[in-house]
Amino acid sequence: MTSLRIQGDDNLGSMLVGTVMRKVKSRTWKKQRYFKLQEDCMTIWYKSKKAGKPHSTFSVGDLEGVREGHQSEVLLSLADEFPPDRCFTLVFRGRRGNLDLVADSADEARSWVRGTRKLMESLESMGERERLDQWIGDWFKKADKNKDGRMNFKETQDLLRMMNVDMNEQHCHSLFTMADRSQTGTLLDEEFVLFYKMLTKRDDVMRVFQDFSGDGQKLSAADLEDFLREEQLEAEDAAGHAARIIETYEPSDQLNAVTFDGFLMYLGSAEGSIQDPRWCGLFQDLDQPLCHYFISSSHNTYLMEDQLRGQSSVEGYIRALTRGCRCVEVDCWDGPNGEPIVYHGHTFTSKILFRDVVQAVDKYAFKASDYPVILSIENHCSVEQQRTMAQHLNHILGDALLRSPLEGKGLTGLPSPEELKGKILLKAKKIGGLEERVGGLTEDPLTGEVSDEDEAAEIDNEHSHRETFRRKTKVVYLDPCQPLTACPVPHRGGVSMQKSKQHLSKELSDCVVYCKSVHFSGFKHSRLHQKFYEVSSFTESKARKQLRDAGGEFVLHNSRQLSRVYPSGFRTDSSNFSPQEMWNAGCQIVALNFQTAGEAMDLNDGLFRQNGGCGYILKPSFMRQPGGGFNPEAPQNRESYLPQVLHIQVISGQQLPKVNIKEGSIVDPLVRVEIHGVPLDQGKQETRYIENNGFNPVWYDTLRFTIHTPELALVRFLVEDYDKTSRNDFVGQYTLPFCSLQQGYRHIHLLSRDGTRIPPASLFVHVRITELA
Repeated sequence: MTSLRIQGDDNLGSMLVGTVMRKVKSRTWKKQRYFKLQEDCMTIWYKSKKAGKPHSTFSVGDLEGVREGHQSEVLLSLADEFPPDRCFTLVFRGRRGNLDLVADSADEARSWVRGTRKLMESLESMGERERLDQWIGDWFKKADKNKDGRMNFKETQDLLRMMNVDMNEQHCHSLFTMADRSQTGTLLDEEFVLFYKMLTKRDDVMRVFQDFSGDGQKLSAADLEDFLREEQLEAEDAAGHAARIIETYEPSDQLNAVTFDGFLMYLGSAEGSIQDPRWCGLFQDLDQPLCHYFISSSHNTYLMEDQLRGQSSVEGYIRALTRGCRCVEVDCWDGPNGEPIVYHGHTFTSKILFRDVVQAVDKYAFKASDYPVILSIENHCSVEQQRTMAQHLNHILGDALLRSPLEGKGLTGLPSPEELKGKILLKAKKIGGLEERVGGLTEDPLTGEVSDEDEAAEIDNEHSHRETFRRKTKVVYLDPCQPLTACPVPHRGGVSMQKSKQHLSKELSDCVVYCKSVHFSGFKHSRLHQKFYEVSSFTESKARKQLRDAGGEFVLHNSRQLSRVYPSGFRTDSSNFSPQEMWNAGCQIVALNFQTAGEAMDLNDGLFRQNGGCGYILKPSFMRQPGGGFNPEAPQNRESYLPQVLHIQVISGQQLPKVNIKEGSIVDPLVRVEIHGVPLDQGKQETRYIENNGFNPVWYDTLRFTIHTPELALVRFLVEDYDKTSRNDFVGQYTLPFCSLQQGYRHIHLLSRDGTRIPPASLFVHVRITELA
């Protein structure tokens, strides 16, 4: 495999020889490191030139992309020192920091950029069998301590501990002897593969295979059709599907049949996954008004860490946008030299230029999705710097910035994601409304109402614990000839009782079209007076109160208007609330701290992974209709109420990652299944734990859930390492919409805490959904 990859490829050949490059962290931290591609063509090794310093490695599979030139803040700051053709950035999956590198020559940089991309493409195109072979080979190299290309019995025992297997010495020696066909007392690589196959023998899958096999050796096309109809509940074109499975997954020359190996490959593929592959591509109607969709949204997008002392970075925008996020937040303040800055005001977080943020948005807005991006502006700037903001938006974004209502759309309602494809919308305070602009009318330029979205004001309210007290803010249009008046902004930690005026520049106001930020004055006021293009924002506590007091009205409000919900100001650690309760109310822009891994982001990823990862998910029909009558607190009262029962048998786990770095420590796994949905559906159940076996634990435990609103439910599979004296450790998880579940025997390919794949870690389950009797 390795020789095939590097044959005739000068770039990979150069990487295998190795290169000295500068690893760069800041203008002052630039250190030489020796980088070298290992012979497996999957591992990159690097080390300081100083003797005695430890080396580091990372896998090509850890990389998400390669950026050429000055495409990071650090490399941009060094543009005067290093030319762009010598610079590149390795971007890692998840939340791991990027690696900024400077080569000694443009040719060396080009070799590493092209070679790394080729390896990433090669890995992406690998089949399941090739990935497994690669994984086995990696373990062999780790265990072969003396690097002689063989494994003795002690190395094999050490390997089992590394792989999360607790096996008694006698059984281990028996498998070792059977695999040692050369009778040398050691295992060559081919013999190690045999040892691994004996170790990973899937008795659980074999039971299913033999239940449907006529002769116990293979599944004929007819046997496979029976399996698809009876177990997988895939009756439509079962014969054609069976033929495709045989053609795709059967490794032998069996005629019109599949062997156990082929059957196992099918169950481990995307077709055999718990999530219906048809849900992974674009499949929803994207021609409905914007308010009919859940929109993937980020809060404090500029922050990489906490909200008190964390680093602000344009990388936050790049990461969010390339994950399919469609609404990012920009917290703008006056900066030096007339340039607006972005940071978490009145804190010690670092600052970045508004201009740099807009440039990042321009470059990355449509990398992951063609559908519209909303810039949620929290504006604390003077009029002069607001004009600078407007100039940057217009100059950098050009035609991508939506400056006027869509032609022929009129003022009847919000346009659809499809109509807004490739467009960037501003959500911010605005003077007047669209009617004046379209009709050529002007209102008194000294009046206008604005949202209390200013998070400083909301946090003041939370600190004061006075829900009835709200900061009233007036927007004043300032004539260019008039003197500027400073805009008082309350400290984030204090309580401000004083009404304040904010002057708004017409230039920035004109950039706001379909997302005018307004204060929420109640559902009755909204129903009578709110325009379709007006957006209200709620802290999580305010939204929770509305949901508790008038859940049905909140759903109805969100069938007409866009609503944004964001985390409480008390979450200085950048933690998240559960987005599910806000989705239950139909809130579209549920803004989360993307930089913080955990359950909330697992739910967000689970919802937005479907529909091609485009960032827009169509709400259920009963949440889009004005007379839908849905209340998440009483889901049984809606029309077409049809509760369902979910039966999940957790059968087994495969190659679960080791979470405790202590030598000899082995995972005691348990599986928790959680339902996230309307309050009546919220629930969790778990299997027993299996002692000392993270490699191939077997449960056969059955869990049962009643689902009252399937259209809103998410199912989260969580694997933990049981600990009787302290909190369980996270091992892996996978979250998906209930409605995208495939029934029958399915594998769940687990994800890390960061949401990245950890192959070949998986669960094997049986799923059955029935109507509630």
